[in-house]
Amino acid sequence: MGLRGRTNLINETFFFVTTTVVKFLNVFKDDFACSLLIKTIKYYQQKYQFNILAYVIMPSHFHWIVEVKPELGTISEIMRDIKKYSAWELMDYLKTNKKYSAVFEIEAEKYPDQQRKFWMKRFDDVVIRNEKMLWTKIKYIHNNPVEAGLVGYPEEYKYSSARNYINNDHSVIFVDTKLAGSKFY
Repeated sequence: MGLRGRTNLINETFFFVTTTVVKFLNVFKDDFACSLLIKTIKYYQQKYQFNILAYVIMPSHFHWIVEVKPELGTISEIMRDIKKYSAWELMDYLKTNKKYSAVFEIEAEKYPDQQRKFWMKRFDDVVIRNEKMLWTKIKYIHNNPVEAGLVGYPEEYKYSSARNYINNDHSVIFVDTKLAGSKFY
């Protein structure tokens, strides 16, 4: 997979990232599908030692803000591994859903070395350059489920770091709520 100019970002450490399921399928309306993605994120968090500053798993995509340690893993390496291994588990779990399985197979036809395709080819990333930008992105992440009509208040959404910030609830995944803002000036 090409890096699309990401080689000039190898020393950056804070990123706002979005990645989406093919055809915007709403696979993450399912709690178990969310738990599979979270499990994969936690595994690679240990391997690459990145900090999560905010996240939300929406029905068809997820957003997050991470602080990476480039010497242990770049944002490209982290996302490559999370997307690759979560896709395998998620597609195996969802294989009984004929609608999803058909889409995964059709999407893979564009890639001769794949039989199924779960995530869109690329992910979007933006370097977080200052505290104002960080808090703008955190607010966007936390309000995403509200704007989508899934909940009335950000902290009501189970798969959002709004719960970490507002309720100090780290039961789904640990989010470094103290780090936000401390490394920007």
